[in-house]
Amino acid sequence: MITKDEIQELLHSTETYRVERTTSTGDMDKFQEAICAFANDLPNSRKNGYLILGAFDNGELSGLKVTDDLLKKIAAIRSNGNILPIPVMSVDRFQFPEGDLLVAEVSTSDLPPVRYRGRTFIRIGSRRDIATESEERILAERRMSFMATFDTMPCLAAKLSDVNTELLRTKYLIPLLGNELVDSDTRPIEEQMAAVGMYDTEHQCPTYAAVVLFGYKPRRFMPGLYVQYVCFKGEDVTSEVENEMQLEGNYCELLPRLESLLELSVIKKKPVFVSILREEMVSNYPYQAIRELLLNACMHRDMQSNTPLRFYEFASHLEILNAGGLYGNARPENFPSVNDYRNPLVASAMKTLGYVNMFNRGVGQVQTDLKENVNLPAEFNVNLITAFKDEVKVSQSYTKENGGKIGGKVGGDVALIEMTDIQKGIIDLIGTDASISVDQMAVKKRTLEREIANMKQKGYISRTGSHRSGKWEVNIPLNSVVEIV
Repeated sequence: MITKDEIQELLHSTETYRVERTTSTGDMDKFQEAICAFANDLPNSRKNGYLILGAFDNGELSGLKVTDDLLKKIAAIRSNGNILPIPVMSVDRFQFPEGDLLVAEVSTSDLPPVRYRGRTFIRIGSRRDIATESEERILAERRMSFMATFDTMPCLAAKLSDVNTELLRTKYLIPLLGNELVDSDTRPIEEQMAAVGMYDTEHQCPTYAAVVLFGYKPRRFMPGLYVQYVCFKGEDVTSEVENEMQLEGNYCELLPRLESLLELSVIKKKPVFVSILREEMVSNYPYQAIRELLLNACMHRDMQSNTPLRFYEFASHLEILNAGGLYGNARPENFPSVNDYRNPLVASAMKTLGYVNMFNRGVGQVQTDLKENVNLPAEFNVNLITAFKDEVKVSQSYTKENGGKIGGKVGGDVALIEMTDIQKGIIDLIGTDASISVDQMAVKKRTLEREIANMKQKGYISRTGSHRSGKWEVNIPLNSVVEIV
């Protein structure tokens, strides 16, 4: 609250946009309009405003006697519901030989525009007026700038020693600004960090982004900042656990561990026959797609939540459950076309570190990678409000048994198949291109026709459609043993 000496200075102050003097004690509309205008602080001075009862415009006191009832009446303005958002203000009485003063001290609002009965009042010099549409837009834009995201806020419980500044310098500052510029910067590390949003000079502590990205023990300040990985043998969390681990640490440590987890434990490959003579490696999930989903979860998660990022592997699908639903402009009806960033500073740093691109193409690329790997499209549950859930089914190629037949037929028993070299070559060609014509096969036509007729008679192959537009189908079980005769 302002002091008595400061009040005397304000009585004759030329900063008229901060002071309104009046001898009235009953014009409540006037008082509330003045408080609303001070809270809006159109000049953006970030200085408190003062409504002074008991003084003339020239600063002389009127001889007012401030009663307890008058104090209560003015103090009640704060929460009577007429001024919204509720202003931050205090009311006090100051006694002088010439009379009393009642002073209402109003702080500038971080959530402008502030309105009195639906109208926005502002100060223009010594004059109080209703804001124009353009002035309201200025206040609305200021509101957005005041609403700092969590990652840019000061982590008041942390100290500079809680952050690995050497890691920050080598992994972030140098890639961001260049080695020459960083080496020539003679400022203290606190000022260098503050320049990129990693340190709060007002509170003399690192921001949450610095702790998340480079902190020694970030869970001391954000208990939910870790990844819980569980591999279940069955299809739900009640089934037997096959593997479990908890991954934590700052993002410079955590993100590489997630990549290693995917490569060594989650992504599995095996050979699958694509023809009787040829096989190829297929994976249960495309590495890049699952990596993208996990990195997005780390980037967009609600870091104030105590809930960990859950990464669960089941027999036939993966689930990623992340604290924090859709944020800002991203809504269920426009996802994934529209994106927004809950943690913009962390997102920007992850781009500099090389983990994300911030092009809003991640979800689309995920679906493309899944399709190419013969996985069903990823499913996103955006209706959980406080959480976001991804689900990915295992690849159909990976689950297909080698006992099957080409063309999707179910395979039979293991059998000994006798065929010539030419017949094996024909099978391989058909496996590569089911639409290939006889004319395109590099074999003498008479020999080719004889071998094809023999294979059709034995039921090894068949053809549907015309000579030019038809397709071949191989009917030999893939687990058959082939012997050259």
